[in-house]
Amino acid sequence: MANGEESNRWRRIQVGVKDTERLIQEKDYNSAMIKSRQTLEFMVKLLAERDNLSSSSDLKTMIDNLYQNRRISRSTCEHYHKIRMIGNKAAHEGSKSSHSANQAYRLLSQEMYNFTDVYQSNRRGVRQPPSRPSAQKRNYQRRRPGKKKRRAVTSFDLLKVFVPILCIVVLFFAIKLIKPSSKDGTPSSQDISSLADATFSDHSVAPPSGQEPSDQENNSSNETTPSTSETSAVVYKAATELNVRPRPSTANERLGLLLEGTTVEYVREYDSQWTVIMYKGQEAYVASEFLTKE
Repeated sequence: MANGEESNRWRRIQVGVKDTERLIQEKDYNSAMIKSRQTLEFMVKLLAERDNLSSSSDLKTMIDNLYQNRRISRSTCEHYHKIRMIGNKAAHEGSKSSHSANQAYRLLSQEMYNFTDVYQSNRRGVRQPPSRPSAQKRNYQRRRPGKKKRRAVTSFDLLKVFVPILCIVVLFFAIKLIKPSSKDGTPSSQDISSLADATFSDHSVAPPSGQEPSDQENNSSNETTPSTSETSAVVYKAATELNVRPRPSTANERLGLLLEGTTVEYVREYDSQWTVIMYKGQEAYVASEFLTKE
């Protein structure tokens, strides 16, 4: 291939990428997708002719031949086919998708930089490595971490190690000094307080032997006993069917129904109309007028 024709194609590729960007800015997405495919075709033909591959086949075949002959990487081959399919859809189906147009331009711009490296390397007579484009390889090498040199150990590094250990040792001995020792026979404050509690508790268990309970205690017990016996001596029964309610009001729903003659567990008189009884383990209310005493 003559150098003039080759340079002309190279310029057409650069112009094609710029035209694709301009058409997207003008929102002519259909033309942008077609232009990206045309620009891709110039790139593929130029690569095929440089490697003495057939450039008269269709675009799909040329892309596959470049990949099979290891002239482009697998990712580049996939990007080429994606741009090709987007352009075909725009040309044959009239697609006007802004997403597809932007995707084609993004892939074309990315592969444009890779193609630039291949083109310039071939002009200098350097064969491109088949597994990875040169631009990606250089980026990988720039990101690859270098071998770190071993740093000499300084006194500061030793201090960082020994200072925490020293702090732990000092703290241990400080605790030992503060904590009361049991070997000297001196009881601790906790033992003294426990002993005092036990002493006072022993004195409060019962009155001294031989001392009778006070008269006041005897009187209170005597007063309580008659009232209890008096209350338990009275038996209350339902004079008729009697509603049991949770509150002293007929507006509340009833808890249950007492049949006539049922004995109730009397608790106390609530007022002139209601009496408190024990019903199923809880206090309840019944009408006083329907209770009888026996």
